[in-house]
This record gives sequence, structure tokens and C-alpha cells, in this order.
Amino acid sequence: MNLPKKKEATLLHALIPIAILIVSLSVSIIVFEADPHIPLIFATVIAAAVAVFMLGFSWNELEEGIIDTIKMAMQAVLILMVIGSVIGTWILSGTVPTMIYYGLKILSPSIFLVATVIICAIVSLATGSSWTTAGTVGVALLGVGVGLGMPIGLVAGAIISGAYFGDKMSPLSDTTNLAPAMAGSNLFDHIRSMFYTTVPALLISIVLYGIFGFIHSSGNAIDSSQVNGIINTLGENFTISPILLIPPILVILIVVLKVPALPGLISGVFFGGIFAAIFQKANIGDIIDAAHYGFAIESGNGIVDELLSRGGLDDMMWTVSLIIIALTFGGVLEKTGMLHAVGRAILKFANNTGSLVFSTIITCIFVNLLTGEQYLSIVVPGRMYKDAYEEKGIHPSVLSRTLEGGGTVTSALIPWNTCGAFMAGTLLVSPVTYLPYAFFNLLVPIINIVFAFLGIGIKPIDPKEQKPATAK
Repeated sequence: MNLPKKKEATLLHALIPIAILIVSLSVSIIVFEADPHIPLIFATVIAAAVAVFMLGFSWNELEEGIIDTIKMAMQAVLILMVIGSVIGTWILSGTVPTMIYYGLKILSPSIFLVATVIICAIVSLATGSSWTTAGTVGVALLGVGVGLGMPIGLVAGAIISGAYFGDKMSPLSDTTNLAPAMAGSNLFDHIRSMFYTTVPALLISIVLYGIFGFIHSSGNAIDSSQVNGIINTLGENFTISPILLIPPILVILIVVLKVPALPGLISGVFFGGIFAAIFQKANIGDIIDAAHYGFAIESGNGIVDELLSRGGLDDMMWTVSLIIIALTFGGVLEKTGMLHAVGRAILKFANNTGSLVFSTIITCIFVNLLTGEQYLSIVVPGRMYKDAYEEKGIHPSVLSRTLEGGGTVTSALIPWNTCGAFMAGTLLVSPVTYLPYAFFNLLVPIINIVFAFLGIGIKPIDPKEQKPATAK
């Protein structure tokens, strides 16, 4: 078969698989209420066909691009699998039930959402990981919120808002280090620059969660019998003790001490197994089952059964398959230059600082949607816009914070993105459900854009660092 000579991808080439993806996802999910896996595969086939028959790429080249993209997210996939085992063993050990038990006794609806944001922000800031935060204290806080009768989407939104604030602002976070590396900025210049946009977003979010908590507590009386029923059921089925809070504390300390995420989380599985044997009299078979297949309970209390029948490595396989399929589609678009074709088209509208930041944010979101991977949403726009920021005399730290403001925080809002899929698999709440309530994640890109048009926090580049303009 004679293939055409390799061509540069244009916007038209890129729009073919993108249009197919949008249509197939819309029809499958809205009309047939199907999962997104098969539509993503179909769009990948179309993208590959465009690459081979219209752009002249070989299958080997596409396969290389797919594998390279999947490699980029492989650590995230492994963490997701381990988190499943952590959840299963921590429920079996009584750690999660203990956190829910005490949470229901201490927290009230009026302060619960604000407390959730602050707790998750602190844990994430200390660990540098929104995923670790959601998979540990987030799971317990969700249980407390449900027990208090709070809307599950609102609770998940508060968890994710706090987790992503800490993730963005922590020097231990991988994306917080990746963004300045792509923009050519210093890590701490990057963090200082983010203060302009993340702190206002967090403060506004806290106010909004406070208002929602007040409305909920005043307009909806707590069903004390339901809360007491949950507390009693937990006490009847598990040994409850403050000592069972040690596993999450140890895992957080291990991560703070800069032990890599995977060993740190695997230690959490071991802690869960040990505490399950000591406090819940679980045998080796019970522990292995919980780590592999998750925990299951039939207590007679529907809320408790729904909250605690979960976890395990197997429980994450739906999410893992979705992530790999999305990365396959993104790998084809990245390898063939279709993503860059879209970026070039968007860049034409960037005439001033405000429009440049707006274009960067839109591109980050677009890459998140198309590739399913937050790292690519930082790497690809970072490479695309670096020179444009330099030419306009804008400091690299402005670009790096914009990459995080458009890429990192929006990744959790997309169901087939690695982050959105992780949050859905961990909290068992669809991104579609929590998206309207993830105030921090929604506000950060908006504030970045508004501040750019107003000229707030736009640091000029040092003249010594600025490249001379290219003569035309």
C-alpha cells in the first residue's frame, strides 16, 4: 500500500476526530446512557485513520506515540490501583468507619463543608497530592457528609476544592514542579505567582461552602435518628477506637518525609491489614479479599452498606481501562501534531495579555478534554505558548500559574481524564454530579482570565532574560 507523503496536520485534520468524539460521546452517554469507553475507542480509530491516510503516518509511529503517552500516566494508573486496595483494607480495619463515626459526632452541617475544604487543603498541602487526600480523608469525609444528609455532589465538590488547593500550592506536588519546568520559571516564583489567583479562589469557595452549609442546616433539619442509626451500626459492626486513626496519619507523615507516593500508599495497605487483624480479628484471607475485591457489608442499614461496600484493586479496573483508552486517543493527537494545529489556531486570537492568558486556559482545558491526561494539559500548552509570553515580556511564572489554572484544576472535572476518573472511582461520585460544586476548580481559571485582562499580578520579565524580538 502506497501511503501519501507525510503532511503537517491542519486544523481541519484535527477537527475530524474531535467532532467524531463529541458526537459519539454525546449520543452514547445522553441517548443510550452508555459508558464513554467505546465512543473513545471509535474516535481513536478515526484519528488513526486520518493520521495514516491523510497525513502519511505509519502505524508504528502512532503506536509509539500512544505508548509514550500511556507511559507518562503509568504512575497515576498504579497509584489508582493501590488506592483501591488502601480503601478496601482501611474499611476492613475499621479506620474509615472510625473516621466517619467521630466525624458524625463532632461535625454539624453548618460547619461541615468549610471544615472539609480546610482539612483537605491542609492534608494536600502537606502531601502534595490531591489523590492521596481524596483516597484517605476524602473517603471518610464523604461518609460523614452523607450521614449528615448533605448532597453528595456538594460534599465531593468541597473535598476536591480543598485537595486541589493544597496540590497546587505544595512544592511536593508533581504538577507544581512540572508547570514551571515547562514555562522556564523557578519553582518558588511559580508558587508565589499562584497566590494571586488561588488564594482569592479558595476564600470565595470557603464563603460559598459556608453559605451552602448554613442554608442546608437551617432549611433542612438533621434526621437525628438517621445519624444515630449510622453511628450505632458502625459501633455494632466494627471496633471503634482513636488508635485506628494511626494508618492515615502514618501515610501522611511518610509522604511528607518525601517517600515516593507508591511505596507510601502501599505501606497504607500493610497498615490497614495489620490493624484489621488486631482490632477487627480479620484473618489473612479477609485482608487479601479486601485488598483485591474490596469490602462488603450487609448491616441492615442501607446508608452504611452503600458507604462501606467498596474499595479493592478490582473496583478500579473500570477506571483504569477508561484512562488507558483516553490516553490512546490523546497519544494519536499529540504524535501527529493535531493538538498543535488546534493550538496554532487559538494562538492567532492572542493579541494582548488578557487574550493570551485566555487562549492558554482554553488550550489547557481542550487538551484535558481530548487527551485525558493532566500532564499533557501542562506540557503541550507550555511548549506552545512559552515563546509568545517571552515575546510579550511576560514573566514565565505567569505562564506556569496559567498552565496550572487551566490544566491541573480542570482535570478533575472531566469524567475520562485521569483525575476525573480517579475522583469518580475513589469517591464513587460522577464528575458531572460534583462539577457545579467544585467551586475552587471552577473559579481558578476564571480568576486567571479576569486578572490578566485587568493586569493584576502580571509580572513583567526581567529585560536581561527577555529574548530579542525576531525581525520580520
